[in-house]
Amino acid sequence: MSYTGVDQGDNFVGSFPKGFGYGPEEHDSDIGASGGDEKPRILLMGLRRSGKSSIQKVVFHKVSPNETLFLESTNKIVKDDVSNSSFVRFQIWDLPGHIDFFDPTFDSENIFGGCGALIFVIDAQDDYMEALVRLHSTVERAHKINPNIKFEIFIHKVDGLLDDHKIETQRDIHQRACDDLEDAGLEKVSLSFHLTSIYDHSIFEAFSKVVQKLIPQLPILENLLNILISNSGIEKAFLFDVVSKIYIATDSSPVDMQCYELCCDMIDVVIDISCIYGVDDVILSRIRDDGAFDSQSAAIIKLNTNTVLYLREVNKYLALVCILREDNYEKQGLIDYNFQCFRKSIQEVFEVQQNSAAGNSNDVLMSNGIIDKSRLTNT
Repeated sequence: MSYTGVDQGDNFVGSFPKGFGYGPEEHDSDIGASGGDEKPRILLMGLRRSGKSSIQKVVFHKVSPNETLFLESTNKIVKDDVSNSSFVRFQIWDLPGHIDFFDPTFDSENIFGGCGALIFVIDAQDDYMEALVRLHSTVERAHKINPNIKFEIFIHKVDGLLDDHKIETQRDIHQRACDDLEDAGLEKVSLSFHLTSIYDHSIFEAFSKVVQKLIPQLPILENLLNILISNSGIEKAFLFDVVSKIYIATDSSPVDMQCYELCCDMIDVVIDISCIYGVDDVILSRIRDDGAFDSQSAAIIKLNTNTVLYLREVNKYLALVCILREDNYEKQGLIDYNFQCFRKSIQEVFEVQQNSAAGNSNDVLMSNGIIDKSRLTNT
């Protein structure tokens, strides 16, 4: 793997080695290129200086939020290939805000026809009336080309707003956008709204929800996590894509933002220590030279709130991060055994996905016994 960072002379960006990324960015203005047609495509759209490129850099290339202040405006399409695992496989296209891609000179059918989700970024600190006009035009025309597109609205840069102002801004944008669609006869088009900032974990949380909608195996993964926590005394479990800190699945209990931030911070700690100490067995976790977890990767952090954070490697790029009470962790052997069953089931899900391109993968998984409670030992 290679990494395209801001400073090519350093070996690390923050605490992350440059190899700890998704691969080089592809700057390509040829819309007709078919290299990633098989993968779902996520489009980043919005007005100039709304923060699209900063989002892409922070989430997928581990660039520090402060370093994004020096990014230049995007003048051509930037394609990013994200394919670290069989569950997280898609392309990010960062589209310049000053170009109308519905113009006849562009192949809009090709751009939006293969799109799984369209993220429209609105700068909450700026006058967003022009952005709402562009949003309505984009949704209206993109929906005609591809009715299956999922529209996600990132109300961005909310770190500079007071809590009351955040809520009022979201309410106003939501109301205006939905009213515009209703006036155009598009009331059936669904818009999802997210308050985001690159200076906290909200951008990772929002991107997690977007990516989850593109994962057909999501119900299976959620079911496996529900079975795991119910049999292991775990309060909350996340299945993370380690590189991006996007969680591709969680159990059915509501997501508490503080719990998610704790899990993200744990991943950062594990990576920091691993980068310092290399592949020493005495360290909490071990990371291979290419930045991926190996089969022995694990970490346990005990907090002063009688809470335990538990991290285990699932496969090359996925990690299970759990939150449980310290009393329940006394049965560590039970948790470790149940985790091994969980990891085996995840690996079988991968195998089914790779080997059955046709047919209903859910039926195949059920018939193969992958979702099987009898494998786990109950507390």
